Amino acid sequence: MQTLICGSLAYDTIMVFPDRFKNHILPEKIHMLSVAFLVPEMRREWGGTAGNIAYNLKLLGGDPMIMATVGEDFGPYAARLDHMQISRQCIRQIPDTFTAQAFITTDLDDNQITAFHPGAMNFSHLNHVADAAGTRYGIIAPDGRDGMLQHAQEILQAGIPYLFDPGQGLPMLTGEEILSFLSGASYFAVNDYEAELLVEKTQKSLAELASHVEAAIVTRGAEGSTIYTEGTEISIPPVTPEAIVDPTGCGDAYRAGLLFGLSQGWSWAKTGRLASLMGSIKIASRGGQNHAPSPADLEQKFKAAFGESLF
Repeated sequence: MQTLICGSLAYDTIMVFPDRFKNHILPEKIHMLSVAFLVPEMRREWGGTAGNIAYNLKLLGGDPMIMATVGEDFGPYAARLDHMQISRQCIRQIPDTFTAQAFITTDLDDNQITAFHPGAMNFSHLNHVADAAGTRYGIIAPDGRDGMLQHAQEILQAGIPYLFDPGQGLPMLTGEEILSFLSGASYFAVNDYEAELLVEKTQKSLAELASHVEAAIVTRGAEGSTIYTEGTEISIPPVTPEAIVDPTGCGDAYRAGLLFGLSQGWSWAKTGRLASLMGSIKIASRGGQNHAPSPADLEQKFKAAFGESLF
């Protein structure tokens, strides 16, 4: 069952500064800052909300279709998607642009300095949901602002139930626009901070916002998550990870679990537990797409965590 993933594809270049920023930034000179950091350790990760969600959904045996815009440097990522047998039918290459990318420098205290270049992501509105025939579910994840607004309208017109995942795109949306998304969405998923931002921007309580959709999901990190549906609250326990290495992409892994459970017609309790497990597996690996549990691994971990079979 094909799932449309509307969101970004990006490269994440991560550099490690083997010192502390505070030792090289003088507070009294912050108004004329000019510093350089030697970063002997650097790695490049596959990223973007659509890329991460599709990767995790494919691990689960789902059939993701990515809708995104990319630049002329997309070749290596395209080869990766082909290797994973993830469709590129709705990925549009924009001439004379770069694929979206983040440049992240981290110091020994885990402080980060990040520069993000949206590049081709700014043209996401050139893609149209009508080109993704045969999809059963969808997700509107962080992307170019115009693209998010347009794809929400198009996916609604196509009669495809969708999960609204505003994430880091929330600051660029008005309260009125958020309510417009929720009026068409079947579900929405946010973390606890984003939930507070939704309430602040819309001037409506979380209960009121949840009433707009079939289910509202709020993740709370190590405290688990809560699914609000049909006037009830379903508490989803966290899964203790094997290690805490890197939270990058944990939310995307969780959302892939939600999408897979929906496609299988599972209960919200089981769907939320799979989502919780996926986030736990991801946090034990660096980057958003380096974990690779087999179906047997997923079955074993799910049964150990919840005492029931997954598949």
